[in-house]
Amino acid sequence: MFGATGPTGKQVVTQAFSQGHTVTAFVRNPEAFPLTDPRLRLVVGDTTRDRPAIVEAVRDQDFVVIALGRRKTLKSDDLMSQSMRLIVPAMENAGVHRLILMSAFGVGGSYLDAPLIPRIMYRFLLSDIFADKKAAEDRVRLSRLDWTVIYPVLLTNGPLTGNYRVGQRLELHGIPKISRADVAHFMLAEAQARAYMRKVAVISY
Repeated sequence: MFGATGPTGKQVVTQAFSQGHTVTAFVRNPEAFPLTDPRLRLVVGDTTRDRPAIVEAVRDQDFVVIALGRRKTLKSDDLMSQSMRLIVPAMENAGVHRLILMSAFGVGGSYLDAPLIPRIMYRFLLSDIFADKKAAEDRVRLSRLDWTVIYPVLLTNGPLTGNYRVGQRLELHGIPKISRADVAHFMLAEAQARAYMRKVAVISY
């Protein structure tokens, strides 16, 4: 799990435990990760530069989930594209093929499907963040991995409902939303179901 200390990443880890998984969480600061469990293994490093730590983290994994993000800043600092530069070859070399990558609705071609208000926000506020996510996706698409790119709409801290819509394209209106808990639920399910192998999956209520 890359991005384990973020709000979506914590949901993925917590739900993974509830489903009986063991989890390797890649973190920059272990003190910022409050979860403890005998099934948890921490690997400390920076996804943009610590190649040996990334190699150690992905070794012998069944699948990799990535929910990296820049939190509240509007500057990407090339976080996603630089991270994929190291994570993708590490997975390929380790023979770990299944990748679930959380991107964002509005990236790439999904921009054209966005309702008016979110589309304005994507263009004028999130252009740098989304360009970095697009570059990261391009790197993943060129890989040998069995990837799925998740496109959540506006994320909230709402509860896990298990009642959401998923598709390569969805009809959306207004300002569509989805809880991080439900996104995590789908990411874990898709890692094993493989319904969207080498496809994007838009998720919304």
